[in-house]
Parts: sequence; C-alpha cells; structure tokens
Amino acid sequence: MSSQAKYQQVADRIRQAIRKGEYLPGSQLPLVTDLCVEFAVSRITIKRAVDELVRDGLVVKRRGAGTFVKIMDDSAVHKLSKSAQFGGFSEYYQGHKIHTEVLHFAIIHPAEEVAEQLNISADDFVYDIQRLRCADGEPVVIEYTQMPMELIAGLKEKDLQDSLYRYIEGTLGLHIQSAHRTVRAVMPTAEEQKCLDVTDEMPLLEVQQTAFLSDGRPFEYSVSRHRGDKMKFKAVSVR
Repeated sequence: MSSQAKYQQVADRIRQAIRKGEYLPGSQLPLVTDLCVEFAVSRITIKRAVDELVRDGLVVKRRGAGTFVKIMDDSAVHKLSKSAQFGGFSEYYQGHKIHTEVLHFAIIHPAEEVAEQLNISADDFVYDIQRLRCADGEPVVIEYTQMPMELIAGLKEKDLQDSLYRYIEGTLGLHIQSAHRTVRAVMPTAEEQKCLDVTDEMPLLEVQQTAFLSDGRPFEYSVSRHRGDKMKFKAVSVR
C-alpha cells in the first residue's frame, strides 16, 4: 500500500468517525502518538491525514492545544461562536452608530512574547495598530492589535476605519475560527482615562486575545481595554 493511500485511508476513517458522532463537535482528537498506535502508521502519515481533514473543514489545529473537531453549522455553540461578540466590535454594536479613531498605525518587529503568540520570528514584521472604538458617540474600547504582515496582506490605514475581521474574511477570503482569551480587570492609564472618558477609579475590562484562522494559523494578538459599563462578555464551554 502506498504512503498516499495510507494517509487517505486514515483520513477517511477519522472522517467517518466524526460523521457518526464518535468525535463530537468541539472535542479534541487523540494525540498524534495515540493515532499512530491506533492506525499502526507513522507520524508523517497521521500529519498528512490531519492536514487533509483541515482542508476539508472538518477539524482545526490550535497551536499548543491540539486538533479539534469543528463545530458544525447546526450546533448552537457554533452559532454563539460566530455571534457578534466573536465577530468583533462592529458586529457587536450592529445597528448603532460606530466611529473608529486610528490612534497609531505602523509596521514593526514584534516583541519576543508577541512573536511567540503569532508563531512567527521576532525578525518578521507585524502591523502595530491602536484604535479607539466608539458607539453612538461614546468611547467604548481601546484596542492594541498586532497582526503578521505576511499573513494579513495589503492592510492600509483606511481599512482600519471598518471591521478588521470583515477585511480578513471579505477581502482576503480567509476564515476566522477561534480565539484564546484571558479576561481581567485593570486600572486605566492616564491616556486611557482621557480617551475613554473615565476616572482613575473606574477599572477597565481587559481582554488579551490570540485569534486563529480555520487552518490553525494565529493571525491576531490583541489587548483590548473596555469600559466596564459598556461591554459584557459571554462564554460557552464545550466538554
């Protein structure tokens, strides 16, 4: 049996298991070492099989976490994950008058910790973006965002006035899949107090996020600082 036939056979068996519900939407596939034992094949064969399933849109790789079954369209969890909140500020405030002020836009080398989050080298280039987002005339959030220049090609300052996610999916044709988030309360800096029209006694809701495309590539590292009286977050957990 050829190497190509082996990986296709493994991909077919995993595909059938997903369709039969043996692997539920949102669940993690077994580790590569376990799949090697189960199918009696090499790591390379498993990698090629999983890559085929990624191309088919059945699974997604998450750096540092593993490979997960995609949540299908008829799943309530999928609908929530694709909700306005995940779509970004513009969709969260759909129906409101939205204004974006670009405070900073440059191309830089990322810090080591950012490069690690984006799975790139510190010698690569990223867009360095700072935006103030307003709804109905009121400031709501300051976003500090970095995106790999090679992956998010052709981004111009005029594109920052609209939804970055809309640019990524609509203009570039890429598909946003998931995000890893850390949420905490922080006190505003002097500049943030001025921009968000808050006092030094009002905590902000900080969301640190690394977002991933459907093929598992990280495309965004961001820190957003929200007025606590203007934003709320919901989470859905899948066992």
